Amino acid sequence: MSKTIVALDCMGGDNAPEEIVKGAVLAVNENKNIVVKLVGMEDAVKKELSKYEYDKELIEVVNATQIIETGEPPVAAIRQKTDSSLVKCLYMVKRGEADAMVSAGSTGANLVGGHVIIGRLKGVERPPLAPLIPTKDGVALLIDCGANVDSRPSHLIQFAKMGTVYMENIVGIQNPRVGLVNIGTEEEKGNALTKETYQLLKQTKGIHFVGNIEARDIPEGAADIAVCDAFVGNVILKTYEGVGAVLLSKIKGSIMNGFKNKIGAMLIKKDLKATMKSFNIEEYGGAPLLGLKGLLVKTHGNSKAIEIKNSIFQCATFKEMDLNNKFKEKLELNN
Repeated sequence: MSKTIVALDCMGGDNAPEEIVKGAVLAVNENKNIVVKLVGMEDAVKKELSKYEYDKELIEVVNATQIIETGEPPVAAIRQKTDSSLVKCLYMVKRGEADAMVSAGSTGANLVGGHVIIGRLKGVERPPLAPLIPTKDGVALLIDCGANVDSRPSHLIQFAKMGTVYMENIVGIQNPRVGLVNIGTEEEKGNALTKETYQLLKQTKGIHFVGNIEARDIPEGAADIAVCDAFVGNVILKTYEGVGAVLLSKIKGSIMNGFKNKIGAMLIKKDLKATMKSFNIEEYGGAPLLGLKGLLVKTHGNSKAIEIKNSIFQCATFKEMDLNNKFKEKLELNN
């Protein structure tokens, strides 16, 4: 099996390059079938690399002299900063020098670059961002969470199809349940977008549509795929992250509040640790931008090494499962 080559934007995000480089080292030390190309300011990247032991054949440094900052206008940044770490990663994927790329940098620049430089698969109308989010008994795919705030019904149908392929092949859920995020479960609920999409989803071949779901149903595991436009999806994702962080903080605070609590926590430490880990979004990697000619995985701006590592692993699985060809096959249904 050929190695998966991942271009990693080392200068994007709040914790660059320290956590980005650390994540790359963790990935290659755990999976010898991955090669990571660290793209960024060479001196800074090599300084971080010098802290770790790793197989030198599995990590390569590619110099980039510019950085795209989060607040920059995305289109202008992509055009003007051609020697930035982000743009270099995009072109490496476009030219086939890398199978995929991972970036914690500007979401806008990643989205623009994905469309303009890497390009869409034939037949894909709007590539969606699709992160895995924790549920009571596993995970669900939230699609779209940030790429298309003004979607049409035809876009949401494609999201459901691509989401089905992703969950079957990446997560291993056969015939995953597709739910349309709405303000009620009744068929007649919602706005013009959700009402029209509902009727189309009922007629769509190759998916398992279970109807409308409310946002509160997602953590309960009411669907394996939560379909929505990016405005709704981004609100759900940010609420998830905020509530999750507060709950984890509260639990940790309660554990440390008094001797009896500390003793009790020691008795259930293993189970408690596993539960808290399952609700840590970092454990699931970043959000892939599905439907491009090459894979782009966007991680959180404050990503730590564990999320970078898991995002790199996502890239390897994506390649091994040949997902792009499976997307093409699924999108041909109903056409």
